[in-house]
Formats: sequence, structure tokens, C-alpha cells
Amino acid sequence: MQQSKIFDIRSEADFLKISLEIFQYQFQHNKVYHRFCQLLKKTPENVSQFGDIPFLPIEFFKTHQIIAEDKEDKPAEITFTSSGTTGSTTSKHFVTNLGIYEDSFNKAFEQFYGPAKDLCILALLPSYLEREGSSLIYMVEHLIQKSDQKESGFYLNNLDELKETLLKLDKSGKKVLLIGVSFALLDLIENHQFQLKNTIIMETGGMKGRRKEMIREELHSILSKGFGVSEIHSEYGMTELLSQAYSKGNGVFDCPPWMKILIRDPEDAFSSVKKGKTGGINVIDLANINSCSFIATQDLGKINKDDSIEILGRFDNSDIRGCNLMVL
Repeated sequence: MQQSKIFDIRSEADFLKISLEIFQYQFQHNKVYHRFCQLLKKTPENVSQFGDIPFLPIEFFKTHQIIAEDKEDKPAEITFTSSGTTGSTTSKHFVTNLGIYEDSFNKAFEQFYGPAKDLCILALLPSYLEREGSSLIYMVEHLIQKSDQKESGFYLNNLDELKETLLKLDKSGKKVLLIGVSFALLDLIENHQFQLKNTIIMETGGMKGRRKEMIREELHSILSKGFGVSEIHSEYGMTELLSQAYSKGNGVFDCPPWMKILIRDPEDAFSSVKKGKTGGINVIDLANINSCSFIATQDLGKINKDDSIEILGRFDNSDIRGCNLMVL
């Protein structure tokens, strides 16, 4: 199918139509997903709405090569890997078309924050910089390149330098985005206090074993006080996806038009829950056309009555990368 159609979605009807086309494509060309659907007796002939589509458990990315390609044995352009504790099995996402990933994160970021060139982007992502294969580092590196600001860049352990840069930029009136992993942002404000006026603080979640996990409200309260800002933004993404949802505060997330979050019953994986009820998060990521667009995550969330989305935690201590993946 035409990959450009993914980013031309304008309505719910468009989304459903393209979702069903991609389901049919992946049923035909993704061997693992094909077998999974057959076991559930789900085929393009009896799938006609979101509730009919089988969602592949995210754990399959740890044990199988999840690729949907009509060209046999097309090699991966890059393999993204999840972070994990020593000895744990990591997820692998074999990406056969990097252009789709770049289109997805560029278009989504611009939708929520405007052109990257208008922002000075500072990245405090030590746990990701210290390993190979991070999809988050790939995304942020490209956004930094597009930011067109000489001060934009990555920081590892040089927190004093970051403090000075952050204070200088914020005072100058430039629009600044500081994107960081939760434990590193906490490290920064434990050593330095701020009263920022022109800076967005965005956490990507995860203590990575460096600190105790905490609920989102507690984390955001500490970060808000430490940086002197009213809201903490968040990014929700993971190794197995090529799209991201964003929150501009209060833990409420929005998805780009080619991504949708659904909530499944934690006791019955094939049923959904009513609005306002907590359940497991299923993600439809149409940018994942060449792997699997229908994924059952280990995350917990809910859709409120006003259709806003909250990410609340996760079922276990799985090493999924994403924002707000904290224990309840």
C-alpha cells in the first residue's frame, strides 16, 4: 500500500480504513502476526472494526523478528533495541524503512511543538546515550540537527555546564526544550534550583534502576518545583513503536492522527473497558507498517469521558521505554 497515505489521515473514517488496509497487508506479509491471527481465527474476512483487530503482545519483539515486507528478506536499515537490566532479554525492532520513522517523529513533533528549528533543544538522556540502538536517541539527535541553534545538544554527566546553559538561554528569552530521562532531571534539580520562564521540561520516563519508582503526580510535583515551571511535559514512545504521543501537562496525552490508544480489559485481553476505567494499553501505530501496527503493551491507562488519554503505569517491571511507565 502507499505509505504516504499514513500521514494524510483527516478523520476517524480515514483512520479505520487505513487500519484495515494495513491489517490485511500485515496479515499477508508478517509471518509471526499471520500465525498469531490464525490462532485467534481472525482474518481480513472477519475483521471490520477496531475491536476485531488482534493486538500482538509486545513481548513478541523479544523473541521473534517482527517484519512485514512484500519484498522477501528486505534487510533492516537499523535495529532499535530496548534498554534492560543485566541478563534480561531486550526487544528488537527491525526497521526496514527509516524514512517512515523520520516522517513520523518530525511530523508529530511539529504538530505539538512547532518546527524544531524554532527551539533550542537540550537533551539529558544519559541512560540512552550509554548504549547502542536507542530509538529515542535517534529521534532527538535528528531534532537537534534541525533545531538550527548552536547551543542545542546532548548532555551526559556535565550537569554544571547544563545548568549554566539552561539559565543563560532562558534569560535570553529563547524558546528552550529540555528533554530528559526522569532520574537525570531529578539529579539536576537536586544540585541546582531554577525559576525558568521560557523553557519546556519534558520527561521521557524511567528511573532505569537509578532511583525508586514514583507515581507521575509525585514526580511532576518535584520537577515543577525544582525547575520553577507550572507544567511538566511528557513523551510516550517505545522501542517497538515508530510514533509518539505527547502530554503538555497533567498527564493527559494526545496522539498524532496516525496513532491511536485503546484500553483493553486487564482480565480479558479481547475485550475493551468503558471510558474512565483503567486497563491495558493497546496501541495502533500506522507508521509501523513494516513491522506490526497493532500492539498490546504492558502499560496501564484509561480514556476519560472527554476522550483524553492518561498513562498510569505498567503491569510489571518490564523494560519498556516510555514516559510515565511507573508503578501505581
